[in-house]
Amino acid sequence: MVCKGICLRHKAIKPSNIGRYLAGQKRCQVCQVFIKWGGFWCPCCGYRLRTRPRNKKYKSRLKLEQEIQ
Repeated sequence: MVCKGICLRHKAIKPSNIGRYLAGQKRCQVCQVFIKWGGFWCPCCGYRLRTRPRNKKYKSRLKLEQEIQ
């Protein structure tokens, strides 16, 4: 799987007041970029997008923010 550069059209800007995953952004591990995309697969390389953080600290922060909303 190779990045073809299509994902750069969908590149997301970091929100200032909330986290990326809470804002609906997803991360492609192959392209190494956060994108604003409706599907579960990267439009560029076809790899599955990550919708949750991997780090324990950020997982707990996301869970707290989701419970508040």
